[in-house]
Amino acid sequence: MGLPPPPAAPVVGAPALQASSVRRAFGSMVAVADASLSLAPGSVTALVGPNGSGKTTLLLMLAGLLAPDAGEVRVHGMTYGQHGPDARRHVGWMPDTFGTWDSLTCLEVLTTFGAAYRVPPEVARERALGLLETVHLAEYTGAPARVLSRGQKQRLGLARALIHAPGVLLLDEPASGLDPRSRVDLRRLVRSLADAGVAVLVSSHVLVELEEMVDDAVFLNRGQTVAGAPAPAVARWRITTLDAAALLAWAATVRLPLTPDPDEPPGSPGAGTFLVHLPDETHAAALLRDTVTAGIPVSRMAPAGGRLEQTYLAMETERR
Repeated sequence: MGLPPPPAAPVVGAPALQASSVRRAFGSMVAVADASLSLAPGSVTALVGPNGSGKTTLLLMLAGLLAPDAGEVRVHGMTYGQHGPDARRHVGWMPDTFGTWDSLTCLEVLTTFGAAYRVPPEVARERALGLLETVHLAEYTGAPARVLSRGQKQRLGLARALIHAPGVLLLDEPASGLDPRSRVDLRRLVRSLADAGVAVLVSSHVLVELEEMVDDAVFLNRGQTVAGAPAPAVARWRITTLDAAALLAWAATVRLPLTPDPDEPPGSPGAGTFLVHLPDETHAAALLRDTVTAGIPVSRMAPAGGRLEQTYLAMETERR
């Protein structure tokens, strides 16, 4: 198989991927009402929203697998309607559940997808072997895909999305089913791809993990992207003390409202964890200083969730 014809030349300075006011409905059900986003080369962007907000439908449109009813998607300045195969060759897509042909070996799964992208067989094989090493599946190179666990199939799905060396990578719940070590490896791989110039969009409900790998975030609610979606001006902090009574008594004297943390498991007798709303880290540092100066035995103080989580919780979201 020879090399495919060169793709149409990208527009200089264009985003790696851009969606403008895309809409998609299934009968009377509007899955995506009005979504816009732009991904820069070398960036990792989170796609965040509640269940039923339209994230997977949006990702399918971004991958060129579902045509929008309105709006358009551009990949390096190209549209799927005008440049179909050329635009799709720039995009790697990893769905939340990766279906495999159970009779094919892991190597055959990757080389088959390489052929679908018109990657020459010798190049596809070399890439496949390297990717199986990268996702720690080299020992399963010649094994049928049916022997893989759920998490291993996820890793194979990630390798499949990268077989044609795309410049844009779309990941839908990529950490689903992965063990802790594999989750760390995933974060490192995503950051290394971004460092190499790949634009990555990651959809996940595990906001703590997203916080560690992304540069930006797009929030989707009721089928619409939320413009700006800034972090809340007042953030929640969690403060833990070995003497809850002393902390509460001191807080009453300085009129500091504290709320018991409902998510904190019971600790030692007399201890307690509380939530407090503070404008910024400067106020948090001052609170820690004042409690220690007052002789309160504070054992831990930290934000109650990252910026993504707090921004998400501050939004008026609706589950469908």
